[in-house]
Amino acid sequence: MEDISVITAVHHPLRRRLFDYLLLYGTSQVTVLARALDSQVGSISHHLRMLERAGVVERVEDPNGDKRTSWWRVARRGLSWSTDDFADSPADALLAREAQRQGIRLQFERLQRWHRHRSDAAYADYDGYSTDTTAWASPGELEDLSIRLLATIRQWQDSIDLEDGQDRTPVFLFAHAFPTEP
Repeated sequence: MEDISVITAVHHPLRRRLFDYLLLYGTSQVTVLARALDSQVGSISHHLRMLERAGVVERVEDPNGDKRTSWWRVARRGLSWSTDDFADSPADALLAREAQRQGIRLQFERLQRWHRHRSDAAYADYDGYSTDTTAWASPGELEDLSIRLLATIRQWQDSIDLEDGQDRTPVFLFAHAFPTEP
């Protein structure tokens, strides 16, 4: 189970963008992050320290040995949690529900942005995809599905050779599985 401090740290909009940027581009300098995310260096540094306290990112040595610069990388690849994990603490449950709402907003904003820009030349070769289904599952089976999907995603990520010369663009993948009525 994730600690609530980790979940609330990552689900702040700028901190989530920092986390995603470091996941995609790897180790980066604070000034590069500030430019890429159109934010002030001081703000980026503050939010990186918040993520560091939560164990999500970590400081690394400057590759050139310059002690005046601040470099960062992700300390973990992702989070997997449920609001049900916090049922024993009303305060943490409230924070978890708000983080979940923030995460869902982010997911749908990204999906809407994709649909608005899918005809842009930069995405000419990308169709995107959508999939959904309805099935029967017990709570344990739903948890098993989550574990299997995450393992498949990690295996797929690890199979990509970023040095093979192919043109790539960042992609965002999200999936939800939850009880429903037909």
